[in-house]
Amino acid sequence: MRLSTLILSLVSVVSALPKQKAQPTFAQNVIYTPPSNYTDPRVLYARSAQLADGTLLATWENYSPEPPKVYFPIYESKDGGLNWKEISRVQDTEQNWGLRYQPFLYVLQKDFAGYKKGTVLLAGSSIPTDLSKTQLDLYASTDKGYKWKFVSHLASGGEARPNNGLTPVWEPFLMEYKNTLIHYYSDQRDNATHGQKMVHQTTKDLKTWGPVIDDVAYPTYTDRPGMPTVQLLPNGKYIMAYEYGGGPAITTSYQFPVYYKIDSDPEKFGPATGISLKATDGTIPTGSPYVVWSPVGGKNGTLIISAHSNTEVFINKGLGEGPWVKVPTPEKTHYTRHLRVLQDPTKLLIMGGGQLPPSTTNKVQLSVMDISNL
Repeated sequence: MRLSTLILSLVSVVSALPKQKAQPTFAQNVIYTPPSNYTDPRVLYARSAQLADGTLLATWENYSPEPPKVYFPIYESKDGGLNWKEISRVQDTEQNWGLRYQPFLYVLQKDFAGYKKGTVLLAGSSIPTDLSKTQLDLYASTDKGYKWKFVSHLASGGEARPNNGLTPVWEPFLMEYKNTLIHYYSDQRDNATHGQKMVHQTTKDLKTWGPVIDDVAYPTYTDRPGMPTVQLLPNGKYIMAYEYGGGPAITTSYQFPVYYKIDSDPEKFGPATGISLKATDGTIPTGSPYVVWSPVGGKNGTLIISAHSNTEVFINKGLGEGPWVKVPTPEKTHYTRHLRVLQDPTKLLIMGGGQLPPSTTNKVQLSVMDISNL
């Protein structure tokens, strides 16, 4: 009788627990519409994170009028991306230039360097109003995005304009690997031999960063590889997607075709061969790619890459080998569209902040689509 009573009690407790709501799907849901007094392009470059409890966070480049200095807003959604509210602002507490360009959110997957699993990291570029300098900085939140503290300087460079001969650093991407955190970024400081290349540095303590290692560097000075994103594959290899400014996949004009590299060591992309992404219908996507992987879609799961040039995404079911297929999505094109496979791996988040200037109608918005039958 005691055992049966205990079982019934446990059943009652489990029944009383709140049920996890199914991840909704929707199209072009607006997170934020900037006021008309914001500086062109008003908003841009949206990024997300998902916490262990399912909460979604979002941030973006925020071109609010100065003073005060620009900042990265942090918005929160508790219902899968349907409704959002602002919960904090990441302010430039070090240079007081303003946190201006290319924020990236990352949630620690394990305890690391004194920070608990689930700590939210934000990397982004501190840049003065006159764009005269670039400073990639790292901030952390230990309370799910409500409060933020400066952690360390990642890399510093010169004038924040994408011109060959200048020396900015930008476009950060963070990823844990073994007992390190890798910071990938685009680097123009080697300006005697490269207009731009892609590099990484690593840390074990989030304070000090190792030497600069080349990941993608081409011999033609005017080639500009950039926008690195990296994804672990189930076979233990890693794929890096990037735009290849001046890449030979398109020879009719200077374009930014999407390329990728695959290697078993995410710190050794340098020697790996870059591969042009070309879909089965002949499409060569261009501009600001983002790569993710979902376990749905067969034994190898599904690789997904987005690019600026297309409303569609490009999928591959061979871990980067074999055909890439263009698949429709409900989301518009954006400069550097962001992807995230959600905790429900059948659902793909696609987020953007609009287009490069002149753009006075930009909004931050997202779609969530079902990818179980791609």
